[in-house]
Amino acid sequence: MTGNTAAGTALQLNLDLVRAVPFRPALDAVLIDPLRPLETPSEEFGTLRTSLAHLKAERRVGTLLITSSSPGEGKSFTAANLALAEAQLADNPTLLCDFDLRRPSLHRIFQIDRGPGISDYLLGQAELSETIRRIGASGLFVMTAGTPVINPLGLLHLEQTGRLLEILSSRFRCVILDSPSLQSASDASLLATLVDGTLLVARLGATRGEAMGQAIQWLGQNNVLGIIANGGRRGQA
Repeated sequence: MTGNTAAGTALQLNLDLVRAVPFRPALDAVLIDPLRPLETPSEEFGTLRTSLAHLKAERRVGTLLITSSSPGEGKSFTAANLALAEAQLADNPTLLCDFDLRRPSLHRIFQIDRGPGISDYLLGQAELSETIRRIGASGLFVMTAGTPVINPLGLLHLEQTGRLLEILSSRFRCVILDSPSLQSASDASLLATLVDGTLLVARLGATRGEAMGQAIQWLGQNNVLGIIANGGRRGQA
């Protein structure tokens, strides 16, 4: 057990203690690679980053939730690449968090250990700096889901979750949360109340209009910033 307690309002994150790991994504991961810009989705996510920059000029969007109406629509792909695009900007340290505690995938995408991660920190079993990895010498940091838990929603309901996001947003310019789909669990609806904005991912040709409408209803007025169309061909509008 560490000094991480519910009463610890003065917790600080020392990024000097965060371990760096090489950028070595899984072979099937389609991620932005500055060395292969024509083979990876650099342009598309650069455009999305610019659109978000316009929103940030009008309102604070320090913490951003990425979710979808149902599984398999590309939310983790979107979260990972948007984080990579944000981290390419100068002086823009970006944290990508795997809040899908049920079926996490970011540790597999980046080929890093699943734990310690978010669940371990919230349970008081790891220091915050132990749950985060820096990707090479870049401005991208990844916070994995951590050890599997029996009741993910109950864990996210803890007061520490909101406090954790406050700490992270004070240390990073951009904090991006990957979460379960809205049909899978109530986790995303809860997390949407704790962030500055939410982006919904829809797969072209697969996501039904009624499913997306239901997803927007589930989120209610919780800062839905827009819908990202995933699965289009390069150059497709």
